Parts: sequence; structure tokens; C-alpha cells
Amino acid sequence: MTARFKTGKAILLLSLVLCAGKIVKAQAPVFNEQNGKITSSGAWIPRNTEELKGQILGPFVRNQEGNIVAIDGNKCLISKDEGKTWEKHEMFSNPEKFNISGERALLKTRNGVLVFAFLNLAERGNWNWQADISDSPGAILPTYTIRSLDGGKTWQDVQKRHNEHTGAIRSMIETRNGNVIFTSMMMRHNPGHHTVLTYTSRDEGKSWERSNVIDLGGIGHHSGVTESTIEQLKDGRIWQLMRTNWGTFWECFSDDEGISWKGIRPTGIAASSAPGQLKRLTSGRLVLMWNRRFPDGKDTYPLRGGDGQFSEVAASNHREELSVAFSENDGKTWSKPKVIAKSYKIQNSDTSKAWISYPYIFEAKPGELWVTTMQGDLRMKLNERDFID
Repeated sequence: MTARFKTGKAILLLSLVLCAGKIVKAQAPVFNEQNGKITSSGAWIPRNTEELKGQILGPFVRNQEGNIVAIDGNKCLISKDEGKTWEKHEMFSNPEKFNISGERALLKTRNGVLVFAFLNLAERGNWNWQADISDSPGAILPTYTIRSLDGGKTWQDVQKRHNEHTGAIRSMIETRNGNVIFTSMMMRHNPGHHTVLTYTSRDEGKSWERSNVIDLGGIGHHSGVTESTIEQLKDGRIWQLMRTNWGTFWECFSDDEGISWKGIRPTGIAASSAPGQLKRLTSGRLVLMWNRRFPDGKDTYPLRGGDGQFSEVAASNHREELSVAFSENDGKTWSKPKVIAKSYKIQNSDTSKAWISYPYIFEAKPGELWVTTMQGDLRMKLNERDFID
């Protein structure tokens, strides 16, 4: 499906059900305790999954020693027993100057260097949304990077990448050429809206190059293109999926290691106004976890925005279900999406009490996926083979 667009004007797109590249009529499923189980956070999950009760948020990686590494607060956590217990290590010599957001990205390079990108909430400033101008002039929320050469015990080379308001950092990869790329955002003004950009490092996070800024316009504090996720395709290109308010993810591609992005267009992946997470698995498949535009089996959901404050168009902010799909051919077609978590007590209501969104995916071992969410505190484990059609 394609659509024309103009800068500053969003176009609502027809909803598609993602199923092996075909439009199919979905049937309303039943989510109850007979075909699933209820987690301690109040989410329904399938019977063939497991709750990771009490686990931290992540994201997670393994260091060169095989230990699991994560960030929690301003500290680096290392687990030698598969996440049961964690030892803590300071990341900054001046921790009072940093407050790491839950929206971050962590990577281990093939050479064992840990690279981390984050928002520094300690420097957030000038956020004063003014309805009369649909803007927050001079808003600040910086993007930073830092790295570790010893598996997370010590950290160095902390750097500010830009000072402009960053809505989120969601994804980081190492390409086959050994370059590190992560996604970020940069707020624009007159009127206020969001844009997406990436940074590329050719020396494992010691220095960085900024990409072109992808700006499709918008009006509102949740408008524009936002919160993207990236992965390298088999032909070498980098594929980027961006959150929008227009009913689907939008995509673009880079054939120069993330320095420039082109081919900006809507995809056929029906999506809520919420971010997805794209990841290449050991099996070679791509996995996508995201909040679909509507609940499974339905074609409506309460809308928000359309007032020039949240956004210039009314959008589905559906976040009460988290779905998964797999692709064997680099995203050309996908398996039928399956719900892996759903708000149990609150449904069909756009309230933060029902949200299960902002997922992280960690392949703890081949085919075993840990899924954690920033919103909704989902902590679960599933096996890839159980969700492949």
C-alpha cells in the first residue's frame, strides 16, 4: 500500500492486518485464564510462555564472559546466574549529573565493547507546552553515549550527541562491516513536532557521525515521526521502521551504514501510535514486536489527538496488546501476528493503566526470547518455535 504525503500534513491510512503480506479478516479471539495465565503485573500471557517475575527492565546483552549485562538507574548490572542476581557497577564519575531514561539502547560489539545510548533526564529543561502555538520553544533533553571496554565493570568516553529534546532512543545494531548505528530523535519547532535521525560509529562508540534528519512535519507534542527501530537486511541495507500517527509504521532505508536515509514511505504494517522493536534472531528470521492499530479481531479503537496538541490527526493509541510476528524474507511477508500479552482487567480504553508497550527483546539463547516492557512492566519469556506458523 502506498500513499502520497506533504510535509506538515499527515495522511490517515487504511488499516491492514499483517498476515504473510495479505489482507485477511480477523476473528475475535478469547483471552481468558483457560487459554492463558495472568502475570503479577495484570497481563494475560499465553500458556506456552513464562513470567520472569521480578526481573529488571533491560535492555540486556551478554558480555565477552557470557554474563548478562543491563542498565538500571545510573548503574550497570552484571549477572553471572542468568538474571537471578545482579552485581552493580558505577557508570559515571559524577552520577549526580545523570538520570538515565527507560528509553535506551545497549549493544555488545563483536570485539566485546559495550556501547550504550541514552537520554539524560537530569538535563531536561524548558518543557512548557503552549497550546496557543502548539509548541514548547527551546525544549531540551539531550542524547548521550558511553562505552565499556571490560564487560560493564567500568565506563568511559561519555559524550553528548545533541542537546535538542530527544523523545526516545529505541534501537542499536552492529552492521556486518563492524559499524555501530543507533536511532534517536530531535524535536523541531514552529510548530512543535518530532523527527528521527541516527548516529553511526566506525570505532565502536568512540566517535560518531550524524545522519540526515527525517522530518515529515506535524503539529503536536506526539506528532511527526518518532521512536524508530532498525535492523540490517541480507542485501546490506539498513531498514528503519518509524512510529507515526497515520495508522502504519513508515519505513526508510540506508545503503551507506546509516549516514543517509531514503525511500521514505508507509508500510503495510498496521500500527498504533507506539514504537515497535525489530530484531534479527539466531535463526536468521526477523522478529517484530509492537502494538497493532486495533485490538486483535477488531477494527475500531478510541482515538486521541486531532487537535494540534497531541497531533494534527486523530490516532489510535492502542497499547493494551503486545503482538509478535516473524519474517523469513527480510520483511517482505510476515507470519500472522499473535498476541503475547494483553491487559486483563482494563480493555478497549486508552488509559495508561492498560498499556503494555515499549518492548525490549533479548535472545537469551537461540530461540529463547526475553520480552520486557517499559510501560506495563511486562516480564516474560517465550520460545520462538512456539509462535512460528
